[in-house]
Amino acid sequence: MPRKKELSFEESLEKLEQIVSAMESGDSSLQDLMANYAEGVQLGSNCLKVLEQAEQTMDVMVQDNAGKVKESELQIEGE
Repeated sequence: MPRKKELSFEESLEKLEQIVSAMESGDSSLQDLMANYAEGVQLGSNCLKVLEQAEQTMDVMVQDNAGKVKESELQIEGE
């Protein structure tokens, strides 16, 4: 069985927004709401995973006065 293509952050977020909109419309059955909720949780988890990976790769490589490269953690405002 072929593996499912993992969605990009943008694709996951767009799909999550569509699910929220559909759920808020009030036109879904309970079964559809439950399925949408489960998919939404999975998509949200995927978005968080991608954001955490992006944050880890955002460590800044800087060169000091002696020409040596050192790594410093990116400081995000508000954290």
